[in-house]
Amino acid sequence: MKPLVHKKVSRLRHQPVPRVRMHVTKGDMVQVIRGDDAGTRARVLRVHPKTGRVTLEGVNMVKRHRRATQTTEGGIVQFAAPIHHSNVMLLDPKSGEPTRVRRQKDKDGTVERIAAKSGQSIPRNR
Repeated sequence: MKPLVHKKVSRLRHQPVPRVRMHVTKGDMVQVIRGDDAGTRARVLRVHPKTGRVTLEGVNMVKRHRRATQTTEGGIVQFAAPIHHSNVMLLDPKSGEPTRVRRQKDKDGTVERIAAKSGQSIPRNR
């Protein structure tokens, strides 16, 4: 009779998380098009490329009950939770209306964002 031999399964353990390519960056002015805050215009505070979400200033405010620690006091903390990037649209720099975004590569190789409504370039706010 053959002895039992446990073979290690060759599988990928820590697979890299695929990054979501988004049309917005930190500092952009956007308008929320879906959800409870639809129609609200806000500035992008943070971009989460692993989850495909963005955090906006004053949008999707949630409350958390925090326990007191030695360094911080407890209480109800209110902060902006992230929403999915497909629920926001960039604002057209010419008219201020929400617009879709096209990408155009310049001669020097830099990618430029262009508003689909007016055709104007959308500057990067860093």
